[in-house]
Amino acid sequence: MKRASVLLLFLITLGSCLPARAQDGLTDQQRVMREQLAQQEMQRQELENLEKETVRALQQNSSTFFQRVYGEDFLGTLPSGQILDKAGLIASVQRADSQYSSFIVSDIRVRLYQSTAVVSGLWSARGTRAGHNFSRQSRVIHVYIYGLSGWKAVASQETLLPG
Repeated sequence: MKRASVLLLFLITLGSCLPARAQDGLTDQQRVMREQLAQQEMQRQELENLEKETVRALQQNSSTFFQRVYGEDFLGTLPSGQILDKAGLIASVQRADSQYSSFIVSDIRVRLYQSTAVVSGLWSARGTRAGHNFSRQSRVIHVYIYGLSGWKAVASQETLLPG
């Protein structure tokens, strides 16, 4: 009886030393990789949503979004080559005289590099400015940094496409 108890104790101790396998049959390393991939996908979705919110905020001439999501050290380059900091961008959005009938972002591509993300997309806009109709497409790149308060845009570049 004493031998059986010692053998049982030995098997339990040995079992705790072997690589752990969950009920799903994955090793700890596989489980960690799966969690990292899920986290990256969640971050991709969050960044895609930020791009869509950016376009919505521009369409509605709402600066609140930019105050919340754009970093204090933000620098953006407009299609004209003009460089705007966060305050300049917010002022530009507030005094914009464009009325958009549609403004969408498509072809969103997200590249994650630890706590940095580079997001590109295609902006397509139609509307009126100063009584004249316009239709334009631009390629846009935003650089985001992840910090304590979430993703913050720190740089952007907009390139107007011909036509």
